[in-house]
Amino acid sequence: MIILIPSFEPDDRLVQLVCDLRATAPLLRVVIVDDGSGPAYADLFAAAQRVGADVIGYNDNHGKGHALKFGFRSIRKNHPGEAVVCADSDGQHKVGDILRVVAQLQASEGAMVLGGRAFAGDVPTRSRFGNAVSRAAFKFATGVAVRDTQTGLRGYPATMLDWLLGVKGERFEYELNALLATRSAGIRIEEIEIETVYLQHNASSHFRPIVDSVKVFAPLLRYISSSLAAFLIDAIGLFILFALTQSLLVSVVGARLVSASVNFLINRHLVFNSSNRDHVARDALRYVILALALVASSYVWLSVLVDWGVPLVIAKVFSDVTLYIISFQVQRRFVFKSGAAPEMPVQSETDAALGADRPALRTAARSHGTSV
Repeated sequence: MIILIPSFEPDDRLVQLVCDLRATAPLLRVVIVDDGSGPAYADLFAAAQRVGADVIGYNDNHGKGHALKFGFRSIRKNHPGEAVVCADSDGQHKVGDILRVVAQLQASEGAMVLGGRAFAGDVPTRSRFGNAVSRAAFKFATGVAVRDTQTGLRGYPATMLDWLLGVKGERFEYELNALLATRSAGIRIEEIEIETVYLQHNASSHFRPIVDSVKVFAPLLRYISSSLAAFLIDAIGLFILFALTQSLLVSVVGARLVSASVNFLINRHLVFNSSNRDHVARDALRYVILALALVASSYVWLSVLVDWGVPLVIAKVFSDVTLYIISFQVQRRFVFKSGAAPEMPVQSETDAALGADRPALRTAARSHGTSV
């Protein structure tokens, strides 16, 4: 089992974390990625190395996502078959909570394990608000309820490393991208509650509120943007065809065929990440069934509303908003539903040793006020 810690311009809390981890669970290997902190931090990383961490890295800062993937590559090469628990370097993750994620990962049978903060007590307003918005948006986008979508304390089985290296993102958006991609990859998410710690109101965080928030929420916005693009194409096509044919049926069918084709391609490749060529026919057939059902529903809605005297534009907006919500849920749960998650590897010697020493891990966790 590897504890992976991406770090940019850390302070003494990084060294203390390594000391505590090595003293409490000596079987765990600690790998730190120096994300281009510069010469001014060389002594601090050297101190972390002296107390038992492996320090790797590069000269220029590239962001947390890049640092994590750099660490995954190194672990895959130098410690094949090892599971990974990622933790932050700023003191926000307690040793006891890290050990609880370690233990949960060992028992999870291939799931991604999250250490989710409860956001209770003295939590900065921007953090509380940001997580509430992100949690709600993530639930709508994926149908999965996650307490803390932005937690940096995460456990990954060894077989997940190749998949993680393929997830897009180089900075703070990477971790949310990974969560969003679990649905299409068929990966389960397990979450355990951890202590909420904000030191000096999160003053040490390198999160840039505007730039990084845009990047973090960009994956969620793709869900909405795809549907808006299809709606605009469908609406424009409807009005053009209706002006040319004066036939509502021809207009609805023709416009929906064009918009549905565009929506299928965007959703499959950019939104739901279901780009496996072996499943193209399956996804297309499911989408056609859904599209036909939506066309019929749209025609019925528009016919009824227009007969009632509702203007076509208002009827179009009302019916499509309703059908959009239904369509999204059907696509997420049925059309682009992925297959099974990656298989778990054979247990490595280190994992076997940790499994044998699991009572010791439980004792260590209890000594930090937690339980495993």
